[in-house]
Amino acid sequence: MDGTLLEIAATPDAVLVEDSLKQLLLEVRHALQGALALVSGREIATLDRLFAPQIWPAAGLHGLERRDATGILHVQPFEGCRLDPARAALARIVARTPGTLLEDKGHSLALHYRAAPEHEASLRRAMQAVAAGLAPDCHLLAGKRVFELKPAIATKADAVREFMNEAPFAGRRPIYVGDDLTDLDGFGVVEHAGGLSVAVGDHVQAQVCVASPRDLRAFLADLADRRSPTP
Repeated sequence: MDGTLLEIAATPDAVLVEDSLKQLLLEVRHALQGALALVSGREIATLDRLFAPQIWPAAGLHGLERRDATGILHVQPFEGCRLDPARAALARIVARTPGTLLEDKGHSLALHYRAAPEHEASLRRAMQAVAAGLAPDCHLLAGKRVFELKPAIATKADAVREFMNEAPFAGRRPIYVGDDLTDLDGFGVVEHAGGLSVAVGDHVQAQVCVASPRDLRAFLADLADRRSPTP
């Protein structure tokens, strides 16, 4: 979502999903006979709040949770308390580093430094040290001005594979759209399946590249027009 459907905001809570985007996604869903899912590092509950009143098939927390097209929620087992030592360590890092922000998602922890890019190298070292203490159960993801610590038991790629084995996605040529390093495994899954990977921006490479979320919306609008069922 962030950096793909929407421009990245200064803070995670500052994003806003416009009605025009909600309508576009409904049109794409109709054109694809329901085969549209959201895959995000955010929690599914957050996606529901942002995209209300629509409820989408979705994968949240980089694949740790997934809601299929029938509405059933699948959650990977993980004891959140195992992140408590990291939670305390990251809180101390944020306290001593102005411009950083800790986003606590319960089952994952994201350290944002969009307002303090000069600290990237030192924050990376600090996060690697914290992650090393939780290996191999957890691993570190590096994104656009963010480091995220999450359980290693599931990935976005796992969620995509699961969607592709279920209706209405099964048997279709998949398209995966992303903008960051955390999307590379998703790209790999759809490419291996003969599908199409689409990168937004220039942070990662894919089979098709578009410059911005605005360009992606144009891509989706064209897809909806070309695939819409004939009345």
